[in-house]
Amino acid sequence: MRHFGHIPSTARAGLFHREPAVFTADSPARTLAVALGATLYSPATRPRLADDVRKQAARGVVSMVLCLEDSINDADVAAGENNLVRQFADLAAGTVTDADTATDVPLLFIRVREPRQITELVDRLGETVRLLSGFVLPKFTESRGHAFLEALAQAERTSGRRLFAMPVLESPELLHLETRAETLAGIAAITDKHRDRVLALRLGVTDFCSAYGLRRSPDMTAYDVKIVANVIADVVNVLGRSDGTGFTVTGPVWEYFRPGERMFKPQLRRSPFLEGSAEDLRTALIEHDLDGLLREIELDRANGLLGKTCIHPTHVVPVHALSVVSHEEWSDAQDILRPEQDGGGVLRSAYTNKMNEVKPHRAWAERTLQRAEVFGVAKADVGFVDLLTAGLAG
Repeated sequence: MRHFGHIPSTARAGLFHREPAVFTADSPARTLAVALGATLYSPATRPRLADDVRKQAARGVVSMVLCLEDSINDADVAAGENNLVRQFADLAAGTVTDADTATDVPLLFIRVREPRQITELVDRLGETVRLLSGFVLPKFTESRGHAFLEALAQAERTSGRRLFAMPVLESPELLHLETRAETLAGIAAITDKHRDRVLALRLGVTDFCSAYGLRRSPDMTAYDVKIVANVIADVVNVLGRSDGTGFTVTGPVWEYFRPGERMFKPQLRRSPFLEGSAEDLRTALIEHDLDGLLREIELDRANGLLGKTCIHPTHVVPVHALSVVSHEEWSDAQDILRPEQDGGGVLRSAYTNKMNEVKPHRAWAERTLQRAEVFGVAKADVGFVDLLTAGLAG
């Protein structure tokens, strides 16, 4: 797999100063946590799920969650489990890797409801468990998380395969002010104990809003809903630190979309987009209710989040296009991390438009170069419009 691997190699060469690196499901956890990108959710009951997975991989998706929880009816859980077993067999029978387009099966995770589903599904998947990267654990707290993580450890032992956990932070105890600090401390304790298995932490912002009967409009980001923004800030404060104790925390879901998976195509064929007119592209995005998505992605990164939960394929390419490291960011990070700067100091950026203070900016620079490894570094004259256009054309 590689980000933007669905576009031809010649097109990648024209976009990137440094191309995104190839990675596999067996790559180091640190790499995979950054590489998740736009994680696309799909109900586990879809009858042609294997075909859906292949199709989305061919369009640039590198991580998917097959959901047995909130996205399906309570009465359909058993049918969803049976369907997953069939669809994994279908995927295993037809998996092919193309070295140029990198359209192998994405990182696949199953979102379960109960711990027992982890061990039962791994047993039922048999040999096809090789296609599974792990499980998404809902409404995660210290007390609930223990059983889930123990079940995951047992599944690893019986399958002989590394399996990751992605806890979802969405419980009322985390939202309510009087229990938040204790809940966060408990989550920090149990995730630290199982650090090798926890790939990333996901935020369940829809559940947060539900607790107060709220729903943000397409004109508002999660950060405009103050009660949600406060929780995000506290989660990053405790669980997203850059001192080695933190985890990758992913951005919340954006729930608005227009029908049609290729909805940008007609607009992007118009010459202004091909010429890279950011204003015209932004107008088209606003018309399709995605201006809010773009603002939220930028605010995610500004607030310490990386990647995003997605429920529609049209959200994937914007997330990935905005995850590419700009040439200016890369240049600053390189300068800050030069060996001769280990003692600290202040540098004028190569772009001569900012101050780079070596010690305070070091953690930022390290994170930027991690992102550059998996999402690539754009050429100096390549911007979001070019990356979005190429991603959609792939």
